[in-house]
Amino acid sequence: MALFLQTPQQIALHLGKSAQVKRLALNLSQKSLAERSGVSLGVLKKFEHTGKISLESLLKLALVLECLEKFHDLFKIEIQANSIRSLDDLFKDQPRKRGRK
Repeated sequence: MALFLQTPQQIALHLGKSAQVKRLALNLSQKSLAERSGVSLGVLKKFEHTGKISLESLLKLALVLECLEKFHDLFKIEIQANSIRSLDDLFKDQPRKRGRK
């Protein structure tokens, strides 16, 4: 199923199952992954079963599972380098420092 057709809960569950597959491919038990990452065994089990986890714990697991670099570009903004724009347009594209709402 395409990613944009899934709910956040479905994506989270998929991440948990994918982490489990990666853990097993690295021949790690849940206990050893928990110890190496600093994430409690209970949190790891819950993540693999339900997909629910804090961002900090997810990043700790990703580090041990050799997937941390995939988070680097998560919110990256793509800028078109090929288009010719005026100085006014360039100044308008300054990153926002606050939200309006």
